Amino acid sequence: MTKNSIGLDTKKTKEIAKDLNTLLANFQVYYQNLRGIHWNIKGKRFFDLHIKFEELYTDANLKVDEIAERILTLGETPLHTFDDYTKAAKVPVGKNVSVDEKAVELIVESLTELLIIERSILDKSDKADDEGTNSMMSDFITEQEKTVWMMKAWLGETV
Repeated sequence: MTKNSIGLDTKKTKEIAKDLNTLLANFQVYYQNLRGIHWNIKGKRFFDLHIKFEELYTDANLKVDEIAERILTLGETPLHTFDDYTKAAKVPVGKNVSVDEKAVELIVESLTELLIIERSILDKSDKADDEGTNSMMSDFITEQEKTVWMMKAWLGETV
């Protein structure tokens, strides 16, 4: 077994980095969706949602950077073109979303997809003793589960 300079199995970290690149691509689409709904939201809830969507896209932008830096830490190269992102993304693209409920539903659907990817990475990083990735995924999951709960509550639904 070959270990990298941070003491992790290189074969396992290569696989984790590949999955992190998938997460990165999905986060980039999610981020752009958030920018779009922030710009295009209309209606009586505009002021509240405009601020909330800005909060979410600012957070997503920070997470994009964290994911890319983790990929580099594992010795791999982060995806960085829109072509790569669209090929790897499973998060739905929200085009011309301006209705409040549709915007919130897009967020819930996107976060649900991100959570699936993150839980898979968490499982692999746990088996690889990759505490750095493990901790990151754990933190992301905790925050996103809460956001899903809040968005579903806003929609009048339960998780």
